[in-house]
This record gives sequence, C-alpha cells and structure tokens, in this order.
Amino acid sequence: MDITSIIGSILGVACILIGQILEGGTPSSLIQVTAALIVFGGTAGAVILSYPQECLIRAIKELKTVYSNENVEFKEIITELVKYATKARKEGVIALEKEAKNASDPLITLGLEAVADGADPKLVRDLMETQISMMEEEVKGGYKVWESAGGYAPTVGIVGAVLGLIHVMGNLSEPSKLGAGIAVAFVATVYGLVGANLFFIPLSTKIKLKSEKGFVAKEIMVEGILSIQAGESPALIERKLNAYILEKSSDVEGKTQKVPA
Repeated sequence: MDITSIIGSILGVACILIGQILEGGTPSSLIQVTAALIVFGGTAGAVILSYPQECLIRAIKELKTVYSNENVEFKEIITELVKYATKARKEGVIALEKEAKNASDPLITLGLEAVADGADPKLVRDLMETQISMMEEEVKGGYKVWESAGGYAPTVGIVGAVLGLIHVMGNLSEPSKLGAGIAVAFVATVYGLVGANLFFIPLSTKIKLKSEKGFVAKEIMVEGILSIQAGESPALIERKLNAYILEKSSDVEGKTQKVPA
C-alpha cells in the first residue's frame, strides 16, 4: 500500500473534522444527505457526460495505482535487456524470437520480435513508440476524469448552495424549516470544495506522477532494444541505460516539485 496516499486521504478529512469540533460544532452537522446527493451526484453526471465509457472505466482502475505501492524496478528491466543483448551477441538476433515469448513486458516482446524479423531500426522505434503513445493516451484519459471532477465539484457545490437558499426563501414564514435549508446551502459548498481539493485533484496528480515513472521504464525498453539491434556490447548497454535512468528520473522529480495546476 502507498502509505502517503492513505495518510493524505485521512489527514485532510480528520483535520477538517477536528477544526469543526474546536469551533464548537459537531461532525454530524456536516452530514447532509441532500447536499451530498446534489454535489457528488451532479459532479458524477457532468463527468459521465464529458467522457466516453472507456475513460471512465480507466479512471476507476487507476485508483489502484494511487493506493498501491507497485514500484517500477529499473534494475530488473536493465538486467533483462542485458541478458537479451548477451544472447544476441552469442547466437545472433534471430535467437531473440524465442526469447521474446518469455519477456516480462509486452513492449519488450514487440521489440524483440521486430528485431528478430530484421526490421529497420526506425521501424522498430516507431512500432514501440506508437505502442507507448497509445498507453499514454489511456492513462491520460484516466487522470483527466478526476481532474475534471475537481473542476466541476465546487461549481456544483454552488448550485447546491443556491438551491438551499431558494428553499430558505420559500419558507420564511415557517422558521422551523429555515435551519435545514441553510444547512444544505453551506454544507453543499463545503462538499464541493473538499471533494475537489482533498480528493479529485490530488487523485489526478498522483495518477499522473506515478504513470510518468512507468513510462520512463518503457523508454528504457525502447533504448535497450535499439541498442541490442545496433550490436552494442552488453556492458555498454548497461552503462548507457543506467545513465538514461538518472537523467529521466531527475526530470520526473523536477515535475513533482512543480505539481501541475
């Protein structure tokens, strides 16, 4: 499990509830079924209208990425590629066709098969990069859904607040009903802001940052396969890919420092 995701999810809500208690209120006063229905139901409707089914399914699947701690092992990928480079040096690239079936990643399989078939290096790169682009579009569809939900929620919260005030205005002659309408008005705004800023937008950011690390691994696979095809020595390939990791990892860390708006 990704401990930072769990702590972040709990800490944000806990601090809001503690603040509410310190101000003399009660957590139960923030529980309004009507407000929740308006804000989260309205946000869900807007998101479903905005995106095709495959993006919505992908967004839900990507939640596993946020809370799981599946580390990308760059060293294991490099070790595997060096093994294939050694095999190709000893037996020729045609031997890679058999090895491709046991590759740890479909992208490596694609590259090894193309190299074994004698494809042009440019074609091999194009094939693999096209595959990566398709994966990137899928992941992008997933985190964009949560990003959009973060944009819609506060606005729908305002709609909830207006509806609550309309209810209040319509019952000015009945003071006993004013409290419920005012509660819905303010709580709907809170739900919209909390949902957007403590959940939807952070989920989008975490999915994006984690996926970027995964795509660094895909780029390493491309460089490794092309190096094997070029006949470079296993030792040189290992050094080159390790240097590539350092360069790309620093780029990803740089992006983490400037979290996207």
